Amino acid sequence: MQIEVNGAPAECAEHATLAQLIVDLGYGDQRIAVEHNGQIVPRDKHPETLIAPGDTLEIVHAIGGGQAVSESDTLRIGERRFESRLLVGTGKYADLDETEAAIGASGAEIVTLAIRRTPALTDPEAAKQRNLLDVIPPTKYTLLPNTAGCYTADEAVRTCRMARELLDGHNLVKLEVLGDKKTLYPDMAETLVAARQLVDDGFEVMVYTSDDPIAARRLEEIGCVAIMPLAGPIGSGLGIQNRYNVIEIVEHANVPVIVDAGVGTASDAAIAMELGCDGVLMNTAIAQAGKPVLMAQAMRHAVIAGRQAFLAGRMPRRRYASASSPMSGLPF
Repeated sequence: MQIEVNGAPAECAEHATLAQLIVDLGYGDQRIAVEHNGQIVPRDKHPETLIAPGDTLEIVHAIGGGQAVSESDTLRIGERRFESRLLVGTGKYADLDETEAAIGASGAEIVTLAIRRTPALTDPEAAKQRNLLDVIPPTKYTLLPNTAGCYTADEAVRTCRMARELLDGHNLVKLEVLGDKKTLYPDMAETLVAARQLVDDGFEVMVYTSDDPIAARRLEEIGCVAIMPLAGPIGSGLGIQNRYNVIEIVEHANVPVIVDAGVGTASDAAIAMELGCDGVLMNTAIAQAGKPVLMAQAMRHAVIAGRQAFLAGRMPRRRYASASSPMSGLPF
């Protein structure tokens, strides 16, 4: 039978007790608290509490403090809110197991994926194999289909419409229209055309753009829900090449600004956040690291640290030293 656990649909055996369900979910030996249909159930009542179809449960446990996100500091994209400000991609991993482990370690809630033709005609067995949606299910992540590989506005718009059909009406997309295969820089003229068509068609568009403040302003005026300036060329790992343009975009935007492309290591992600960006999207920096899961963890912490540093406000830069200890009262 179908129930809901922590906001997600779940299957439960017929006539199961709460105690049995907890064991089936893997929490049998853990200290947890359970709310059943809005009522907290004492631990000694778990064996006698029956689960019925449509029941809702909230299961909580204790975790280390210090990383809770207040409602006022969540990332808001359109009408959606997210605690994590790290967005990740799904390409270039060794296999789906590594993909699943790295994305889980990153703590990301938004995951990008490309839309490609099925290989059914050339490989009939492919349809039987595990696919990407098995490891990044829509019930767990907010999927962000992108238009990677599109070089015209028409290609990008068609791809987004196919993605909406594939994902049952999901309308949040990442738009990118590339200019050439060598630099993978965006073709801004085609990007503006595609953005306008997609917004008119009811899509919520997060858009990959050059680090041009004027282009960013035009895309926001069209109605894009997030502006995503490149830090450096896609897959380059060079980090932010023009901090001043990124700052200019951040200071004048009324929608989230998310650095996209070019991040190579954790310090690049932290710098982007310290500049005031609302988030960072990356793929190659994690997938092509020597240890992708460990790098995913590093990026998770870097984004949190960069955001906290931005909110705290850095000390002013000075040309000369300023002693930390008072100079008065020296014993000599």
